[in-house]
Amino acid sequence: MEMVNFVGNCIQRKNVEWLDLESFEGVVDNVLSSLPVKCLLNVKAVSKFLRDLIRSQAFIRLHLSRSRENALYIFFPFMPINRNIYIIDADAVVTETVTLPTDENLSTLSMVCSYNGLICLTNFPVTLYSYSSQGVAVADLEILICNPATHEVGLLPKCSPSEEDLGIGVAFGPEISEPETVLPPECEIYSSRTGTWSCIGPVQHRPMGAHHVFVNGKVYWFIPSEENYDIPGSILSVDMEEHFEVVGLPDTLTELSFLIDFEGCLSVVAVFDKDEPVVIWILKNENEYVWEKKCSAGIPYKGMMEELHSVAARESDIFFITAHDYIILDTDDSSWELVEFEEFEPNAHAVFPYTESLLPCSGRFVGEVNNQRAA
Repeated sequence: MEMVNFVGNCIQRKNVEWLDLESFEGVVDNVLSSLPVKCLLNVKAVSKFLRDLIRSQAFIRLHLSRSRENALYIFFPFMPINRNIYIIDADAVVTETVTLPTDENLSTLSMVCSYNGLICLTNFPVTLYSYSSQGVAVADLEILICNPATHEVGLLPKCSPSEEDLGIGVAFGPEISEPETVLPPECEIYSSRTGTWSCIGPVQHRPMGAHHVFVNGKVYWFIPSEENYDIPGSILSVDMEEHFEVVGLPDTLTELSFLIDFEGCLSVVAVFDKDEPVVIWILKNENEYVWEKKCSAGIPYKGMMEELHSVAARESDIFFITAHDYIILDTDDSSWELVEFEEFEPNAHAVFPYTESLLPCSGRFVGEVNNQRAA
């Protein structure tokens, strides 16, 4: 607290020389990195020194590491009327409401990824179509990258048209500001470094839609089983060097199965109708594909998992969204908590872990989001 007051006093003194503040750069970094993004956006306007400091890659990385200590959830309702995104804290309380800019061409947005403070939205699951010169319906995909904390929204250039439904995966390069978007099976990659799409050729397996997860430098999708397209049969992965692999599953799964990042590892959550209704496996060894059962838990609420829409993890908790309920599973003791929100009806079909960051969006700037802090 004394450090915060020190920096505040330096800024407020009329006759202060910025050289004095710059001489304490390490202290200033440490203090500012603990502030929320909303405060940092105001601090940037105080001086060129502070603006350059907050924009630097080193500071963005430091601030992100601090933010990860206070991971949150982010919700996006299915077909939202008011285009609101909701940020939820560890106590399952809505702390902020984010309103996306209105665009008639992006009326069917769906959130597909959240990582390092950036979220990715597409016009899935209701795909928009145009028609080729031959009269064939062609998928017309729009992809947005948004930083809810800095209010930025970027629209990526369109990928090549496709006569088939598209699968999408979002990866993040070695530099924290480099998101990349992957579209199998005739795979194209968009790089924020070049601002263009490039084709890397066909992929042997087609993913099961847009559901995916990015963990430890790889994007993972479910691949449908040969017997039933609605049930996962294996996992498809691609790394930043564009190498594809197929990963075996820990067990036979069901239609209600999800890939998540749990404790920094690729994990599978599956809902069964037997002695162990909810089971979580963790891929402990990526090289040998060794799975470990983390948790299994009975379901205390009758019928609550009949329509499971989304699953996300934060520390030891796993958040489940069904057609009618929001439920949190504590994997440490296999206990459940039923959560209610006054801010919206139970139709938020997408939940992801969320961490505030200063990372810039990539793509053509299309507007700013409006943020409202909870009272």
